[in-house]
Amino acid sequence: MATASLSLVMALRRTAQKLKQGNPYMWGHMGCCNCGNLAQELTNLTKADIHEFALQGRGDWREQVEEYCPTSGLPMDLLIADMLNHGLTITDLQHLERLSDPAIKNLIPIERRNQMKHNVREDVILYLNTWATWLEEELLATVQLPRLLPEVLSPDLMKAEVV
Repeated sequence: MATASLSLVMALRRTAQKLKQGNPYMWGHMGCCNCGNLAQELTNLTKADIHEFALQGRGDWREQVEEYCPTSGLPMDLLIADMLNHGLTITDLQHLERLSDPAIKNLIPIERRNQMKHNVREDVILYLNTWATWLEEELLATVQLPRLLPEVLSPDLMKAEVV
């Protein structure tokens, strides 16, 4: 699973918001499908750039990710490497294209989960937001509040009794 970071959470949320506001979405287009929309957000490449890179390889995102070679120098491999540098994994990208990560899907209410389709804009938005929430919770769980509080509180407050 992705490495939780504020920048990744924000990118997932921005991607979902842009899709909700009407950003181009077409599952069969490598630049504006599930991974393509997130790639636009993470890399600042256009959908046309991403699609052009993808056409130099073969297959959809899942296949291109499976064939990813970090040393090939191919534009699509450089794009994938950039996405991985944002904390994503190869498996994350494969799951995103099909909305298939069991951990994320299990957080979606069962009545909606069983109806989801990988190529429906609203389902992609739900998946992205659910993923972002999960990563946010992971980030919050790592915050060391008990260790920080004594350093932040004044000595007088530390001695005060809680009523």
